[in-house]
Amino acid sequence: MLKHRIITAVWLIPLVLGAIFFFPVEYFSWALVAVFLIAAKEWGRIIDKRCNVTQWSFTFTIGILLVALNLLIPSHDIWFKGSLHPIYLAILIIGACWWAISLLLVLTFPKSSALWGKSHMLKSMFGQLTLIPCFTALIALKALSSEMTPFYGGALVFLVMLTVWATDSGAYFVGKALGKHKLMPNVSPAKTIEGLLGGLVTTMVVVAGVMYCSPEQELGLVVAVTLFVALVSAVGDLSESMFKRVAEIKDSGTILPGHGGVLDRIDSLTAALPVFTLIYIAFWM
Repeated sequence: MLKHRIITAVWLIPLVLGAIFFFPVEYFSWALVAVFLIAAKEWGRIIDKRCNVTQWSFTFTIGILLVALNLLIPSHDIWFKGSLHPIYLAILIIGACWWAISLLLVLTFPKSSALWGKSHMLKSMFGQLTLIPCFTALIALKALSSEMTPFYGGALVFLVMLTVWATDSGAYFVGKALGKHKLMPNVSPAKTIEGLLGGLVTTMVVVAGVMYCSPEQELGLVVAVTLFVALVSAVGDLSESMFKRVAEIKDSGTILPGHGGVLDRIDSLTAALPVFTLIYIAFWM
């Protein structure tokens, strides 16, 4: 298993970083459609793991919505005079509201599953609210690149990824070494409070990197935003774990050997990216 994880990471990380930093945003947005279609198919298993028709119909619906976004809002119209396109902004705000609701569902699980556990319609809606704002946030951040700063948008996306990776890595190793108190045993029995705290401490490495590269930033704001995004990413992780537990599946898919599916890799990002983008608009634009 570890060997497969390492091999997958060796080819996957350069591919992801190459797309983030070197793809023009108009190509990046279309490449993302393919990635999110795979994630949508995997979410279809959460809706009903036994019904291929349900899985493919959800995938088709997501595909239509993503293609429509790319066609209706070309890359050069995403930002205008420092303002995000109203449709993009609305999607991000709806996404942030969804993660607040999702947190409530996680905190009240398994009681909350009585409301949605057997509803294909609600689980389909939850999938749309999870995937589409993340897709929108990725493109919005990437589109902040310009001829003068060609890597700026990619750097912002990478910054969110680093925060999520630091949180996940710190939580894993500290949880393994010191974890005694379960965080959400009904949702994800392996996660501990000590692990979460360890993940939050690990994100200070990201803060140090930001301050080194951009010392003009306000340290308190950078620390607060990093910790908040890290906590939000944990909600994304727990949320997918909750949905998979009800669906009785361990991994969302098998496309990434040793890692599971695309959803398993982006679950934390689905929450972190929309929230970070809104924070960026509020405090750094």
